Amino acid sequence: MSTQATQNNWGLQALFVLLMVGAWLVLTHTFEVSSLLLPQPEQVAKRLFALLSSGEWITPFKITFTEVLSAFFLSSIMAIGLGFLLSTNELLIKAFNPLLNAMNAVPAILFFPLYALLFGLDQGSKIALGFTISFFPILLNSISAFSSIAEIHRKTARSLGASRWQFFRFVLVPSSIPLIISGLRMGLMLCFLSVLGGETIASYNGLGHQIAESSQAMDSELMYAWIVLIIAISFALSMSLSQLERIGKR
Repeated sequence: MSTQATQNNWGLQALFVLLMVGAWLVLTHTFEVSSLLLPQPEQVAKRLFALLSSGEWITPFKITFTEVLSAFFLSSIMAIGLGFLLSTNELLIKAFNPLLNAMNAVPAILFFPLYALLFGLDQGSKIALGFTISFFPILLNSISAFSSIAEIHRKTARSLGASRWQFFRFVLVPSSIPLIISGLRMGLMLCFLSVLGGETIASYNGLGHQIAESSQAMDSELMYAWIVLIIAISFALSMSLSQLERIGKR
């Protein structure tokens, strides 16, 4: 992507944020929306600054990201490995692809009560939920990536006498990386969101738990401060993954 296009993207993103903050100011100052529903942005900014200054956010952040990275690591290893195995046989692809797509369409949050019973309200249930939700997008993208190698590349590798390892190392992996990275990006974001959702429903700690706790205490300013912090983290994570995806496509 050119420098000019990148600057345009950043400009549009900054404009969108300014418009959102402007709308927020109008709603809270001009229309005087109840502070219980929507506190004033300057008050939220003060609470956010106090939250960051005190370091109170660090422990919940560590807990949430331990859960996210654990779930994502497990789902990535298993999904990419299974995707490779299934992609080696066209019959397996035709048999399992519809089933996997159907399973991916099932809202995995429905399994959270079961995970809470099996693993408790600590980190185990959030890791299980994050794993379930991120597994299928990564698996489906991995199958597509490994099975979409052009036949001409396969024939060329065979005609040159490439071994299975050489074909895997020099043909299959480089050709599959863009789609796999795309699946990993989608899986990681879904994993992050699902873990937050699980923490908000029932947990002892974590970023999602902080939102639920401040909501129950009717402290809207603190609740919105946590929400703004999570939005900032999500944005940074998304931008990092987008950059990685662009590198993988080069």
